[in-house]
Amino acid sequence: MRQPSDLILAFRQCRKSFLAIGLFSCGINLLMLVPAFYMLQVYDRVVTSGSGSTLLMLTLVMLFLLAGMGVLDWLRSVILVKVSMKIGLLLNQRIFDGAFKQTLLDGKVQNHLQPMQDLTGLRQFLSGNGVTSFFDAPWVPIYLAVMFFIHPVFGWIGLFAAVIMIIFALLNEHFNKGVQLEASHHNAQAVNYTMSSLRNAEVVQAMGMLTNIRRRWQLYASKALYYQDINGRRSALFVSLSKTVRFILQSAILGAGALLVIQQEMTPGLMIGGSLLLGRALAPIDQLINTWKQFINARNQYQRLNQLLHELPLEAEKTPLPVPEGRITVERLVVAAPGSKAPILKGLNFSLRPGEILGLIGPSAAGKSTLARVLLGIWPASNGKVRLDGADIFLRPADELGQYIGYLPQDVELFEGTIAENIARFNRVDAEAVHLAARQAGVHDMILRLPQGYDTQIGSGGSFLSGGQRQRIGLARALYGQPKLVVLDEPNASLDEQGEVALEKAIQVLKANKTTVIIISHRKHVFTCVDTLFVMNAGVISLGGPREQVLAKLNSVPMPAKTPAAPSSPAPAAPVSAKINKAI
Repeated sequence: MRQPSDLILAFRQCRKSFLAIGLFSCGINLLMLVPAFYMLQVYDRVVTSGSGSTLLMLTLVMLFLLAGMGVLDWLRSVILVKVSMKIGLLLNQRIFDGAFKQTLLDGKVQNHLQPMQDLTGLRQFLSGNGVTSFFDAPWVPIYLAVMFFIHPVFGWIGLFAAVIMIIFALLNEHFNKGVQLEASHHNAQAVNYTMSSLRNAEVVQAMGMLTNIRRRWQLYASKALYYQDINGRRSALFVSLSKTVRFILQSAILGAGALLVIQQEMTPGLMIGGSLLLGRALAPIDQLINTWKQFINARNQYQRLNQLLHELPLEAEKTPLPVPEGRITVERLVVAAPGSKAPILKGLNFSLRPGEILGLIGPSAAGKSTLARVLLGIWPASNGKVRLDGADIFLRPADELGQYIGYLPQDVELFEGTIAENIARFNRVDAEAVHLAARQAGVHDMILRLPQGYDTQIGSGGSFLSGGQRQRIGLARALYGQPKLVVLDEPNASLDEQGEVALEKAIQVLKANKTTVIIISHRKHVFTCVDTLFVMNAGVISLGGPREQVLAKLNSVPMPAKTPAAPSSPAPAAPVSAKINKAI
């Protein structure tokens, strides 16, 4: 049996609030009858008797009851706002984690902003007038029953009007459902393309791509506007038809009532009261039609959130494991990209001792970065295991595992906050540990030269820092907390000579601290520090072993046989760097 998602459970936690809203709606709709009965009493009692005191008492009672109705309506609105807030508090973290996990798996940031936008839209609908119309709609039959009680003609007119307006609502849903989905789809494409373009604004500007980029964006935006226009015109048609029919029937009921008064089948007060009741009976239906688009959007948002939370259920709490030493074991590892069956890594087997330094080289698409993702617990294995101190790396909670891992990606992203907070990974800043990590990364003096030192605020992405500065601060972040496993992906891509010297020293410090280090690089200087070197190709380790042996094999080139007739000087051995470049 399928377990309910966290979204359903969150709504279940709000059952008492929804029950209170239903009870308040009951009181509100009963009190909605007050104007009709007040009008009935005024016409049939006060006008005929000419009693001012009766009019005064009726007016006071009417004011008291309608004031009570206003209080109930206010309380209902307050409860709906509270429900909206509670739904947000219960689901914000889960939706954020779900969007984050999906982004980890496929790397498409813009595609996974939708869940958070859906939660915001759903909360806005819950706190708006659209929900109240659903609580008021069940009272339509009661108003119609009262109209039948006044006179069958009034009842049939009211029933006819309600049926016609419900038909309009259903037709609105039928004709606009597909159009709304298309508009939403193309609008999402336009937003995603805009975000992608803005992230690469410098490239777009430098190479004169703006006109072409804007033209492509315009295609998405134009399609979205086209479907929005169709949806708007159709919705406006049904809203106008509904409003016209309502006014016609409200006028018709007055005419029918006048005829019945002439025929002495009812009093003038009942005629006016019946007209008011018809307006009241049709108001929830009219409101439903006006908010139907919001309801459809909220329904789609609910379905998408429910599907997301079903696909990414909350992980069970895991038992904490001992602090690892950094021993890595890879057993028959097979990995495919999430959503794909084609393997990228094909049956890898190797192990690393604590403090061992492994270098990975190979051509593009050889599987180096994929291996790094699996070793860091980002991508799951299709088959086989990655073990940290004998335990499957996925047995540790992500937050716990992160304490023992340092990672320097190719493209270093820093976050809004101070440099100290970035290095401390936004934990409580331990100044001593932050300074130690910065010194190990050789970036301490550079930070001190900044306007506020470690308290210098980094804007979005750290744009005022150079690429080398960001990379060295990223290295300090990777070294923070004395991790047991450090993965460095192209760690010297943006470093100058001084930065490379600092990197070498940092790697030596890690080795001295018995930290296991994995280095992925295309530049030969880093490999002077490694103990083991793997050459990867097409998802397998084509060559691996101690660094000297691997380099010797890469450097060995068959020499042409010498002939006595034409002696020649031996050709110089190809340099090691050339062989590494050839392997890459």
